[in-house]
Amino acid sequence: MIKVGCFALIDPFSTLEHQLGRIRDWGFKYADVTENTDGGSMGVEFGFSAVASLDANPFDIKRLFDKYGLTISSYCAHANLLDPTASWRYGSIQVFKAVRAAAAIGVKHVITTDGDPKTEFGHNLTVDEAIFTIRERLYEPLRMAADHGVKILLEPHGMYTDSIEYVERILAACNSDALALNLDTGNLWLGGGDPLQYVNHFGSMIEHVHWKDHPPEMLEKRGHIHGTGMAVVPLGSGVVDIKSTFEALVKVGFEGYTTLEVAGDDAVLESYAYLRSLGAE
Repeated sequence: MIKVGCFALIDPFSTLEHQLGRIRDWGFKYADVTENTDGGSMGVEFGFSAVASLDANPFDIKRLFDKYGLTISSYCAHANLLDPTASWRYGSIQVFKAVRAAAAIGVKHVITTDGDPKTEFGHNLTVDEAIFTIRERLYEPLRMAADHGVKILLEPHGMYTDSIEYVERILAACNSDALALNLDTGNLWLGGGDPLQYVNHFGSMIEHVHWKDHPPEMLEKRGHIHGTGMAVVPLGSGVVDIKSTFEALVKVGFEGYTTLEVAGDDAVLESYAYLRSLGAE
């Protein structure tokens, strides 16, 4: 059965513990380790941020989830794999740390992506250069993931991961059994892809799902934006074919964790009810 969890960023300027309490109160059993970074955070220390430190004892994070009866479904480690490596840029080093943390507490999936480049260097890469750069940035994290029994999942959230053709090239270039896919329905659609086609093409390579829908006014932005953090409409009310995508996932035998990335109390609860009406847990 497809399991539905919730993105752990519900209320702004509040702690991770607050987010988990809200998720539990809504009736969810699963949630991601969502916002995270290295080192310490002033916002965490003073109670207005839900950031989880990748340098923290991961068992403390697990104990916090356990306190609210929640299972960690994945570590989000959405990296920038196209711009030059820099100490202030979330990249391979943070993916390493997420893999180690996930492995320590029995979480099987770390989700990353290519991201939108922010520098002239990243924007001027040829396709071949970009594929090589992604391969290079993931080479050591994938070796570590394989040794730790963790899989790194590549999510649609950039011009390369939004394309079935380019994803195939990345998978071939990386050539690792530790690399699989996380489908993000809203990101893929917004980038010009088709979630149903993606499921039919990749099948069992998809090991986790992020659910988003989009309102009709996003049609004019389709193909021009690669990824968005949260949807603002309930699943099933927008232009993304959630129902057919869900049914296709069931058909290919998907029974894993999925996460709602939806903003607003009513939209979250309506989305949860919609997925349950389709047969999800």
